[in-house]
Formats: sequence, structure tokens, C-alpha cells
Amino acid sequence: MTGIRDLKVLVTGATGFLGTKLTTKLSSQGARVFPVSRSLGYDLREKAEAYRAFLESRPDVAVHLAARVGGIGANAENPDIFFAENMRIGMNVVDAAASAGARLIAISTVCAYPKHCPVPFREEDLWNGYPEETNAPYGVAKRSLLVMCAAYRVRRGLKYGYLVPCNLYGPGDNFDPASSHVIPALIRRLSEAREAGRKSVTLWGTGKATRSFLYVDDATDAISRAAAGLDYDGAINLPGCEEITVENLASMIASLVGFRGALFWDPTKPDGQPRRAIDGSRAREILSWTPAIGLEEGLKRTVEWWLSKGNLLATAEPAKGML
Repeated sequence: MTGIRDLKVLVTGATGFLGTKLTTKLSSQGARVFPVSRSLGYDLREKAEAYRAFLESRPDVAVHLAARVGGIGANAENPDIFFAENMRIGMNVVDAAASAGARLIAISTVCAYPKHCPVPFREEDLWNGYPEETNAPYGVAKRSLLVMCAAYRVRRGLKYGYLVPCNLYGPGDNFDPASSHVIPALIRRLSEAREAGRKSVTLWGTGKATRSFLYVDDATDAISRAAAGLDYDGAINLPGCEEITVENLASMIASLVGFRGALFWDPTKPDGQPRRAIDGSRAREILSWTPAIGLEEGLKRTVEWWLSKGNLLATAEPAKGML
């Protein structure tokens, strides 16, 4: 793979959690970054807007992060929106990239994997079953990106890479209670409980589901390596920490935020996918990449950010779930 310096890189979803970090990373490496997002005036749900972004930037490579995203509750309540908007965005970006002759790095999601997938998830298992029901519309839409990229390679010569990160987290994450993922949701809920002097908190699910988490700076490192020259037909996983139960995760976060009360669980609420951890062999081989930040250190950094800066944003306009 070549270096990133002086490459023109279009980044969709550039003002979101991952996009903000990635544009900073690419710029620091000497890339000429063209940021694209709805807040910057590009609504990628519209084909003409996707074409306008590529025509204005004429990129060497595009990194596609833009998506309608949210936690279990948001996905379960809005399955039509999560499917339709992510399909439209993906189709428009892939078509525009192929028409512009740009290489495309498409960022998928671990939600694309089957619900009952052998752990650790390996790339060859991506199609061996249906995703977990509460986030299947989102997962199927993001899984479809790989089909689109492969199809456009056949007739349009699209060069692409398709990366599948596990659950991301870190400073600057979305802490909106209506749409946040598990780590920011737990940090906010438990820190607010401590501040309010509560003696207990009841959390969603059984706590027995497992997850693996990837610190955002590790993700930007992997993506920048891919942006530098990746052209590969199959999926490439971006793994994170060792598999951990949500119950143990909540206990770690409670300790970090200083909440000493009891944690109870509400099994009437969904757990989501029963187990989730991914294999990183292909990323080590092709990208020469492994994550560097462990879960304990990453959580500490994220909690410190929230307690010092993030909770000042609690009264700001809620996130809309579009990166």
C-alpha cells in the first residue's frame, strides 16, 4: 500500500464521532481531506448530492462512514428508517465513487454478522445467517455495501476495501440517551446516578450478552492504513478488546465514574446479539494492524472526557443519529 500523504481523501460522515477523529488523523498525515456530511450541506440520501460531493472534490480515495446509527432501542423503534436510509446512502456513495474513478473504503458494522455466529467472528461467516433481529435492518443494509462494491468492480472497475469494526467508543462519542450505544449510555447513566445520590440503577437486558470494543483512535489508525492503498475483494475485520459481558462492563464503568450503588437488570428489555467478538487475523496480515489501546485504558480516557467536558453537552441539541 502507498502512503497517504498528498492523496485527496473524501470522508463521508466527517462531522460524526468517528469522522471527526479520522479527518484529523488523515490531515496530520498529509492527506488533503474533503469532509462531507449532512451538517456541511451534503445529504447523501439524495443521489445528486453524492455526485456533487465527488465532483467538487475529485478524490483519489473516499472513506465512507456516513450512516443512520443508534443503539438497540433506536433500531428497534425505527427499523424502516435504519434500513431505507442506509441503503440509499450506500447505493449513492458507491455509484458516485465508481463514476468518479475513486477508490472506496467502505466502513461496515459488526451488526452485519449473523445472530448465531461462531466466536470469534471470521470474515467467511458474514453470510452464514441472518443478523440479530433488533439491528438486522441496519446490519443488512451495511452488509449490502460489500455486494454493491463487488458488483461495481465487475463492470465499472471499482477499487475498494470493506472494513468491519467491532463496537467503537471513546471521547467525543454520542451520549444522547435516545440513540447512544452501550458504553456512552452506561457512562452517562451511572455518572448521573452518582451525582443524584441514587442507591441503585436498573439496566437493560440480563447483562449476560458479550461484546468487544474498539477504541476510536485505534479505528482511525486502521482506516488510514486502508485509505493509503487498500484494494481487496473481501471483508476485513477490525477487532477490539477481549470479549466481555455487559454485566462486567457495567461494573468497570461504575467503578470509574464512582457509582457505589447496586446494579439491577431488566430481562424484559432486549440484550441484542448474544455474543459478539471478531477475529483480527486478516487485518494483521493485510493492514499490518492490531489495536493498541486496551479496554481499561480506553474506558478511563472516555470517562475522564465525559466528566470534564462531555456532560456540559448534556443540555445541547440531541444527536440525530447521522454521522
